[in-house]
Amino acid sequence: MRIRAVLLLSTLPLLAAGCSGGGGKADGPPGDKAKPGAQAAVPVVVSTVARRTVPVQVEAVGKVEPLSTVAVLARVGGELTSVHFTEGQEVQKGQVLFTIDPRPYQAALAQARAAVARDKAVAANSASDLKRYGDLVQKEYVTREQYDRIAAETASAGATVQADEAAVEAARLQLEYCTIRAPLSGRTGSLLVHQGNLVKANDAQPLVVINQIRPIYVSFSVPQAQLPEIERYRAGGHLAVEAVPSEGGGAPQQGTLSFIDNQIDRATGTILLKATFPNDSRALWPGQFTKVRLTLAQQADAVVVPTQAVQTGQQGQYVYVVRPDQTVESRVVQVSRTVGSDTVVSAGLTPGETVVTDGQLRLAPGVKVKTREGRSGAEA
Repeated sequence: MRIRAVLLLSTLPLLAAGCSGGGGKADGPPGDKAKPGAQAAVPVVVSTVARRTVPVQVEAVGKVEPLSTVAVLARVGGELTSVHFTEGQEVQKGQVLFTIDPRPYQAALAQARAAVARDKAVAANSASDLKRYGDLVQKEYVTREQYDRIAAETASAGATVQADEAAVEAARLQLEYCTIRAPLSGRTGSLLVHQGNLVKANDAQPLVVINQIRPIYVSFSVPQAQLPEIERYRAGGHLAVEAVPSEGGGAPQQGTLSFIDNQIDRATGTILLKATFPNDSRALWPGQFTKVRLTLAQQADAVVVPTQAVQTGQQGQYVYVVRPDQTVESRVVQVSRTVGSDTVVSAGLTPGETVVTDGQLRLAPGVKVKTREGRSGAEA
């Protein structure tokens, strides 16, 4: 036992030296010791929940249509001697477009006028005979039968003059039809019959087609379920419609709802609407597709956030809200509708709160964030 105790005491200094292992150099003041690593803050873009007035709108895809389309036809036949416009030119109502060779119709008018002069002379002579026979029949120098015959001839001569005058009017109209004028103000299309061609009266082939583009229509369809609401708001006055060309963008054009179809399309369950636009800038063109926004009313004090703040998860739609301690929480919200680049939230948020609009993929409830201001929901 004594020998075992001596050996144990002799090994204690060696154990102490082994445990230090040069620890005199490693040990230092407490401030020099390394701290445990902390998670870095996630950089995100945030925006402020705002309260403002937003429009109640119906959005659709529309198609631009001319207010009126006219296919110009010739009402008389003949050689097309002149074209007084260029293709694609805007023309005014009453402007001369074409001239058809008028010489045959000038001759016909002169012939009709000559017939009037001739038959007027015959009628005048018959009237004189009738006057003379009237005196003679009173003196019984002629029979009543002879007088009645002269009276019939006089009446026939007067009717012939009236027919001749009608023929003159018809010939004058035919001559006028040799000059073809624009029936409305609009823009001409391609010239379908060129100068020098022979044209027929009321031919199936038009000479040119004119589209009225100022003002102009934009037609669009909405689901039948929205019709009662549209009718209700329309009863209170005109409804504003905004159209933005789908290709190339451009400034929105302002118009008013002018037409609601009288039946619903059973195949699609939609109803056709039309809006009228002044189109003074000619930004809308027939056949063009546009984005249409029909404004029904204005909703005051709506809670609004940028649309990119709203996410979709297993529990529905939610947003990340930044707490005062710069950590985030996931909050379920009820979305009412989207207006432009903003979303109207009916429940779940309070104006003034801060929500994350970019960087949500790296977030989870309780994660610390480093925020940078983005577009506010209050910006129109």
